[in-house]
Amino acid sequence: MIITTGDKAGEAIIRRAEELASRTGSRYVPRRHTPLSKMSKLHGNAEIIVVLDGGARLVRPGENPLEFHPSMGFIRAKRILKGESDPMLDAACMQEGDTVLDCTAGLGTDALVFAVKGGRNTKVMAAESSAALAALLSEGLAYYTSAVEEVNEALRRVEILNRDHLEVLRSLPDRSVDIVYFDPMFREPLMDSSAIRPLRWFANSEALSKESIQEAVRVARKTVVLKEKRGSREFARLGFSEQERAHSKISYGVITVDRNEQSRT
Repeated sequence: MIITTGDKAGEAIIRRAEELASRTGSRYVPRRHTPLSKMSKLHGNAEIIVVLDGGARLVRPGENPLEFHPSMGFIRAKRILKGESDPMLDAACMQEGDTVLDCTAGLGTDALVFAVKGGRNTKVMAAESSAALAALLSEGLAYYTSAVEEVNEALRRVEILNRDHLEVLRSLPDRSVDIVYFDPMFREPLMDSSAIRPLRWFANSEALSKESIQEAVRVARKTVVLKEKRGSREFARLGFSEQERAHSKISYGVITVDRNEQSRT
């Protein structure tokens, strides 16, 4: 992976690109009006993070570029700010100030929704094993600006962890976060949208392991939540109680952590 900027980047953007390269152990390459396709070939068909004023863009050879944008997360966030409900938050029993570990960061949509609901005292961590996607998310969350200040503040509250979710879970103490969340659905998306398609290159196609769920139950204080297709066998295989939703193709499975049982073990 290499880091660069747009053609007309100012000093502040160049410094951000250099800092991102240093932070991720990548190489910063000055743009100098070089076409991105040529730049990638010159560096072994490398993935490129283009640092932009309002975030970043991820360019992969032969694929459409992927740019950070909260998309549906922004719409959901505005609904939450109006006091409306959100099925993911309802399933998780999310309350203000709760801490969350999102084990499947994707494009950060769900992490943003958790951060909006949790308010200023919440902490949201989102695990992403792909270095390129983690870099895109970290820059986007730090610099994307919407017209809603509460959403901008929530974006800044999300911390991206460039690690496999199981590794993150194993590293955390017992009962150290309130909610652990899994959304592996982009492995088999319901819709073939232009926003999701480039993300598939970074998706882990393996099914969730029982060890991941066991570790999540150990780490969680309140709930472990799984998003899947309605009626999916994954709910039963992994020990979740499915909460069916009328007129929806997706459901949420929940494991409610028994604190009394935890205290006895």
